[in-house]
Amino acid sequence: MKVASQWMAILVLLCGWTSAEQLSVLNFVILKDYNGKPIRNASVIMHPVRGNGKQAKTGLELKTDSQGKTSFDGVPFGKLRIQIIAQGYQTFGDDYSIDKPEMEIVVKMKRPGEQYSIYKTIRKKTRKPRSRKRISPKRKKTAEGSVVTQRSEGEPVLRRSLQRLDA
Repeated sequence: MKVASQWMAILVLLCGWTSAEQLSVLNFVILKDYNGKPIRNASVIMHPVRGNGKQAKTGLELKTDSQGKTSFDGVPFGKLRIQIIAQGYQTFGDDYSIDKPEMEIVVKMKRPGEQYSIYKTIRKKTRKPRSRKRISPKRKKTAEGSVVTQRSEGEPVLRRSLQRLDA
């Protein structure tokens, strides 16, 4: 079923062009920009471009192999809009003038760049939750070594400190 739909797309693509035109063979090589290694399973989408610069509704999609290569023969001379999509890379698109019987198109795909926004980020002021005010006792040492704790609302509480006994 998938093969039949691909052949149908090829037939529709070829029917959009006149058969009296010369045909070309296109070879695509898709590489990583930063190290030159091939990208497999990249989508190569081809659309014929009309005289007014708009692309036709017909098109064809190819997938690259493990060496990053794919090819298609039977492309008529003229303008062709090529778009390449690969996961993890910027989408590439450009118009090519097909004017030779065999052409090789090498595309180096870039990683996505940093994204910018025209909108300012508005940060909301977050309030810290109010903690309950804790009454902290005031401590004083007496001459005997005892600790006297006085609370703000009441009378002093006497606590004895542990004294080390010398044997």
